[in-house]
Amino acid sequence: MTGAPGARVLSLDSLVRVQRGRHTPAAPRRLPVPDGMTAPMGCDAVAVPARFGPLVLPRLPRVGCVYADGAHWWWLVPSDSDYALEWPAPAHYVTGAVLPCLSDAPGAPDLPGLIHRPDGTLPYTPPIPLYLALCRLTDTPPTWSRPVTA
Repeated sequence: MTGAPGARVLSLDSLVRVQRGRHTPAAPRRLPVPDGMTAPMGCDAVAVPARFGPLVLPRLPRVGCVYADGAHWWWLVPSDSDYALEWPAPAHYVTGAVLPCLSDAPGAPDLPGLIHRPDGTLPYTPPIPLYLALCRLTDTPPTWSRPVTA
């Protein structure tokens, strides 16, 4: 294979590798469990717009790890805390505490910063009080109090 002087020539194998690399998803970005803490029940997270964060905190009997960036506040909850619950909009439940919409591209936002760390070794905010606080703030009836339709 020859090309113009100074031009780089790519083989078919190189082009295939480049194409495959375009479809390889980036490693998921997860909210970390702080050093010295354990998550024996696994971790999921609940995100709410940042404007709700300061309104939710005083409504909770116990606050676990809370992370924040300019757009959202994120609470760590035990895995499967979405079981039989429809988290009220605009809350967003994320399995595995994996952050959506973050890219590894240069200039991509960093992970949200830890703004609250509880005493002890468990990072969790109890999900039911968090759910109820969000229902109240969003004027959404809890799942179990809604009328059943056939």
